[in-house]
Amino acid sequence: MNTQARRIQGIYITLMLGNTLAASFIWGINTLFLLDAGLSNLEAFAANAFFTVGMVLFEVPTGVVADTVGRRASYLLGTVTLSVTTALYYLMWQISAPFWAWAVVSALLGLGFTFFSGAVEAWLVDALHFAGYEGSLEAVFGRGQMVSGVAMLGGSVAGGVIAQATTLGVPFLFRAGVLVAMFVVAYVLMKDLGFTPDRSTSTGRVVRGIWSASIEHGLRNPPVRWVMLAAPFTSGVSFYTFYALQPYLLELYGDPDAYSIAGLAAAVVAGAQVVGGYLAPHFRRLVHKRTTALIGGTLVSAVALGVLGLTEVFWVALALLVVWALIGSAEMPIRQAYLNDMIPSKQRATVLSFDSLMGNTGGVVIQPALGRAADVYSYGTSLALGGAIQLIAAPFLIGSRRQHSPADVAVTVPGSPAVTAPPPDEELQR
Repeated sequence: MNTQARRIQGIYITLMLGNTLAASFIWGINTLFLLDAGLSNLEAFAANAFFTVGMVLFEVPTGVVADTVGRRASYLLGTVTLSVTTALYYLMWQISAPFWAWAVVSALLGLGFTFFSGAVEAWLVDALHFAGYEGSLEAVFGRGQMVSGVAMLGGSVAGGVIAQATTLGVPFLFRAGVLVAMFVVAYVLMKDLGFTPDRSTSTGRVVRGIWSASIEHGLRNPPVRWVMLAAPFTSGVSFYTFYALQPYLLELYGDPDAYSIAGLAAAVVAGAQVVGGYLAPHFRRLVHKRTTALIGGTLVSAVALGVLGLTEVFWVALALLVVWALIGSAEMPIRQAYLNDMIPSKQRATVLSFDSLMGNTGGVVIQPALGRAADVYSYGTSLALGGAIQLIAAPFLIGSRRQHSPADVAVTVPGSPAVTAPPPDEELQR
């Protein structure tokens, strides 16, 4: 690897580390923070839903910014937007702001994250091609994911400890500070190499083209469509579970001020992200079809979530959380590989963005609904209901399986071309 390519990878790792560290400072205590600000469970999860609404609304427009203005510009706009909205969160907590203010600022937080999505990855690939890098992109992305997992683990635990030692608002100040530092780092180090902004096409035409491609190669492609239709149920429940576990673990632990315990939820998910990424190819080799792994994982994680909502023992709940998080993390690379193998190269980014929108749509509806269930009944009941909702995804995944797409039985071996599945008689033996 030449010196320039090594430097580009170093910048990418630094950006991933800083982004995840900044974000994760508040992941372990976000729900407790909103409840402490005077919001009900319904309002707290509705505020999270507005964050998801922001991501849905702004995903495509900010993608256009990255392609027409520049990836570096998009990243810098993201750091500014997130640091300002994070500071506004702290201010609203101080003054016990009304719900509508939380809704507006939460949507703007979603805007900030959409400036990041796709821009950093596109910047990396363009820059590495410019530098003449001939190695594996998977290796680079893998290192980035592992660094993100470690940063999330450290940031979420640190956020809980800081909140316990000070107040629930201080981790938000840490987050804003790290984002300001990342703006300086990106401004100095990040250059658009190998990329020339395309301003020849109007923004409206670009957006219409993205939408048409998403429909044609997404919802009109049966095996892809069924996977996308499953996304709102799995993603929506995952969004809710991640944040609901904070107060639920505290409730089971028996100490409402043990904020470091609340941070365990985010820490477990972070650790699962690292371990699940490592286990995914091993998990895949245990089954012949990718949809087998996806359907089985959906069912097992739904059952784990249901039992998690019913238990009254803290350590049992923590063990079930580990199971739920590991299965979800191990499933994700398999799902990504399955989708990517069914999407043409030229439309890949647009269809994957549309898939993300489908998942976020589930978060918009399911989060406040389950938050209301927590208000009326309990956190445990809402988590058990979440497990039941996740089961709805299984028939859609079965629908994708019935299309018999070649991608379902494809096996990619590192360092060699993709190979197809074994002969039918060997499949029967499995």
